[in-house]
Amino acid sequence: MPPQLVAGGPRVLLRRLREIMAERQSAQARLDKLVTVVASNMVAEVCSIYLRRAGGELELFATEGLNREAVHRTRLKPGEGLVGLVAENAAPLNLSNASEHPSFSYRPETGEDPYRSFLAVPIVRGERVFGVLTVQNRTARHYEEEEEEALATIAMVLAEVVAQGTLVDLSELDETELSPTKPALLQGEGLSEGLAIGTVFLHEPRVKVERMIADDPAAELRRLEDALEALSISVDAMLESPELELTGDTREVIEAYRLFANDQGWRQRLMDAVRSGLTAEAAVERVQDETRARISRTGDAYLRERLHDFEDLARRLVRHLAKSDGQSEALPDQAVVVARAMGPAELLDYGRNRIAGLVVEEATQTSHIAIVARSMSVPLIGGVEGIADLARSGDAVVVDAENGEVRIRPPKEVINVYRGKQALLAQRVAQFAAIRDEPAVTLDGVRVSLNMNAGLLLDLPHLADSGADGIGLFRTELQFLIGAKMPRLADQIALYRQVLDAAGGKPVVFRTLDLGGDKIPSYSRTVREENPAMGWRAIRIALDRPGLLRYQLRALITAADGRSLRVMLPMIAEVDEFERARALIRKELDRAGRVGLKLPQDLQLGAMLEVPSLVFGLEQMLSSADFISLGSNDLLQFAFASDRTNPNVARRYDTLSPTVLNLLRHIATTAQAVKRMPSISVCGEIAGRPLEAMALVGLGFTSLSMQASTIGPVKMMIRELDTRLLRPMLLELCRSRAKSIRAALAEFAERRKVPIGRG
Repeated sequence: MPPQLVAGGPRVLLRRLREIMAERQSAQARLDKLVTVVASNMVAEVCSIYLRRAGGELELFATEGLNREAVHRTRLKPGEGLVGLVAENAAPLNLSNASEHPSFSYRPETGEDPYRSFLAVPIVRGERVFGVLTVQNRTARHYEEEEEEALATIAMVLAEVVAQGTLVDLSELDETELSPTKPALLQGEGLSEGLAIGTVFLHEPRVKVERMIADDPAAELRRLEDALEALSISVDAMLESPELELTGDTREVIEAYRLFANDQGWRQRLMDAVRSGLTAEAAVERVQDETRARISRTGDAYLRERLHDFEDLARRLVRHLAKSDGQSEALPDQAVVVARAMGPAELLDYGRNRIAGLVVEEATQTSHIAIVARSMSVPLIGGVEGIADLARSGDAVVVDAENGEVRIRPPKEVINVYRGKQALLAQRVAQFAAIRDEPAVTLDGVRVSLNMNAGLLLDLPHLADSGADGIGLFRTELQFLIGAKMPRLADQIALYRQVLDAAGGKPVVFRTLDLGGDKIPSYSRTVREENPAMGWRAIRIALDRPGLLRYQLRALITAADGRSLRVMLPMIAEVDEFERARALIRKELDRAGRVGLKLPQDLQLGAMLEVPSLVFGLEQMLSSADFISLGSNDLLQFAFASDRTNPNVARRYDTLSPTVLNLLRHIATTAQAVKRMPSISVCGEIAGRPLEAMALVGLGFTSLSMQASTIGPVKMMIRELDTRLLRPMLLELCRSRAKSIRAALAEFAERRKVPIGRG
């Protein structure tokens, strides 16, 4: 008969732990008593607590069953041994024979030789691992699920106590490598354009949980139910608020958020945690830690983004329990909110005009927080690792979303430089406005079509503001990604009609669904792939599931209502895929005619050139397609076998290397030989950078599509450029053996007074 939890279970143990924490003894005496009680309650022969020291080492702080002389002597390097593995993965480890595990590290001073079974759980608060809690027995056995849950609950209580500094001096555990007063420059990704100079305001709506263990579980359950009801009411009120005036995609984001708030599985887990003996607040902490760990282990990018919504809900629920509005500290002037993660509703709580900028560690282009930030015109930088720990409230900060740079505690001289840049940006905005309606024509008469990329209704006002010639890329998949369910046919028709109406006769290129890879709708079943960027996505899904493509084409044809329609197919790898998709379009056109719909005045069908194989079938593709759009982001990542989302390799190759120039030159010359050049446009990130755009125009590309904010700088560059002087130099640079020709191009621009901005 294997050992079991003693009678009374976790509730009795939690009550005993609370008594120990309240005793007036030294921290070591309380830790020693704690491991003894846990070992006794779980019928374990060993219970040990390891805490993380500055530098990441795990030190044995207390033990019952191992040699007491090993306390504060035994240390494990980051990732070393089974304890290090648990801390590194932030996940439990349950073994029937520990010494057989490949990560086992033998420490003779501990005297753990006789003990075979091993159960360890991380001591985690938020996303920070403070240490590891373990139990061991001589008998080789797998611990029961009930025992693992009990140890996880104890670890959570222990984490809260450690984090509050009432058990161990936090100065002994904190990382000290980063000075809280030293200036720091961090790099991220600009997700919402702009430049902000202001003061850090840490987004810490977490309410301190004072009571972890319930005196009256029934009363705690009633408190939880009341708070859940208040949470639902508050989200409904947000949707109906006349002050917020939520419309379009921002409203859809909060509608999806409401679904999370009413998720029955989440609510049931909260109630079960309260029934185990925790207070309502502690139950929220426990369930959120479990949700975070579970989603983090999946590696699913879309689920990780949705985790932010659950984090937001958990914090909001705790505030309802504490009857707190979440922000007791007043926002400073020019507040720059810094957060590890943030839900869209939390950003709306700050109000449209109360913050100057936003930095969020876990945010990407398709995150709900990014969508809402763009709608509020708040500069946002995402992917800035470690900033939530590095920044302090009140620090001076600069957020340069154009370059993805965040400067914490910059010297006054640096701030003055950025103030100058702000003034320059204002001046440049005025200059861009002056040429907004002027054509992008070089000094030697080359006309370049400048179009904008879009994907949401929020983007449409930029069409007029930027002076774009049209929409060169409308990403239709964003409508599918931000909603909680697949858009109905009527919803798709309404969106596409609004886009065409807003364009006012200017050309719009609708790219069909580019789903798959890292773009998975929340309502879709996913299949794990080792290389999702090169997996089942885009046109591959469309051809395997033709009903989905025809459904979208039906919406596009209906929305066009007799107007011109341009449709582009993503991820085409060979001409046959294009022809198979064209056959589906013909079927939809035939159907539209039969049911009496007004057919498009003309329908042009194009292909995305982003798979290198298509470069070798370019002549045939140019003969089949009405136009081709070169997607440089994917084309270059595949050409260099370099994942652009991996920071270790993303910047390893320069987009202005001779290799890239020769690839682009081959595409341009092939197109010129087959048909007129406007049939190929460039719509990747390089199109919106003035220096790279200069090279593209010099190679012969005369149609570019980019973010609306970059049209002004690119147009200004083009109007001062003479391609007759640039072309021969580019041909010479294509033969270079250098890693990059960026400096040579920048020197040419400076010498010829061609404005390229940062380049």
